[in-house]
Formats: sequence, structure tokens, C-alpha cells
Amino acid sequence: MMSTPGLLSVFRRTALAFALVTGGMPASAQESTNQSTDQSADQSATQIAGNQAVGEVVLIPSRVIYPGETINLAALKKVTLIVGKHKPEAVATRAEELDGKVAKRTLLPGRYIPSIAIREAWLVEQGASVQVFFIAGGLTISATAVTLQPGAAGDLVKVRNIDSGKILSGTVMADGTIQVSAS
Repeated sequence: MMSTPGLLSVFRRTALAFALVTGGMPASAQESTNQSTDQSADQSATQIAGNQAVGEVVLIPSRVIYPGETINLAALKKVTLIVGKHKPEAVATRAEELDGKVAKRTLLPGRYIPSIAIREAWLVEQGASVQVFFIAGGLTISATAVTLQPGAAGDLVKVRNIDSGKILSGTVMADGTIQVSAS
């Protein structure tokens, strides 16, 4: 069977024109003005989108954030994900996940921020003088100690009692004190 070049060219032009008319616009721009005529097209676009993060807004660094630097919202910019772009699972992308946290490693502009690359700000710094409390029932014993490692609220840190020189482990409380328990 022999095909003529002119017929093939006409077929290609017709197919191209049809593709441009029916599917040339992005899915987000295909809003139907006549709902009764295009309901099936809207349903298929929704089914195609499925579980994708269509139009999801995420925060990424707008400049280099160095290790030990506190992350503030001024150093971040909002970006809307494109259709079909998936956000990785273990990244922080919302303001409440990032504001006030500290970078554990260099965060580059335009890149996602891995959850393991940020931490809570330290409530107690290494070498700081802190109050240590032992509470058992109605008994409360307090002492002054020096922290041997930094820690955020809820972290277990080691401290050295200034009077006795003993090393104790305790939990950092929200007010910056250390609570030890009987061991």
C-alpha cells in the first residue's frame, strides 16, 4: 500500500489542530462555563489529578540559611507546586513547621527543607548555669548545675552538680530548668 505525502501532511495538520483545540490548555485553566455540556471532562480532570498536590503552596528558602541559624519567615518564600509535581514525604513546607526552628545544615535557596535538617531552638546551652530540681511526692530538692550539652524542651541532657561534681541526667523543662529523677 502506498501513501501519498500530501494526504499524510493533511492528516497531521488535522490531528495537530484537534489536539490544540481539545487539550491545549492546562488542566487548571479548563474551567467549564457551561456545566451541563462539559461535566464528563471536569470529572476526568479530577480523576486524573487524583491524590496529587495540585496547587499546593509550600515554603522554601529564598536565600542560603547556614547551620545554627534560626529560620524566620523572611528567609522563606511561598511557591505553588505545578500539576504533577509531588512534594517529598520527609520535608518541612509549612510556616508552623519552620518558624523559629534552627538549621542543622546548610539550606539552599529553591530546595525543599528536609525535616532532619532542622531542630528546635536550644533552651539551655552547653556550659550554662541552670537550676536542677528533684521532685518526689511532696519533697523538692533544688541545686545549681552546669549543662554538659545543649537541649530543647523535652530533651534528656547531662548536667554536673556544682557542689558535689556529680553528673546527672535530666529533662529540660519549658522554663529552662532541668528535672532529674531517682536512678
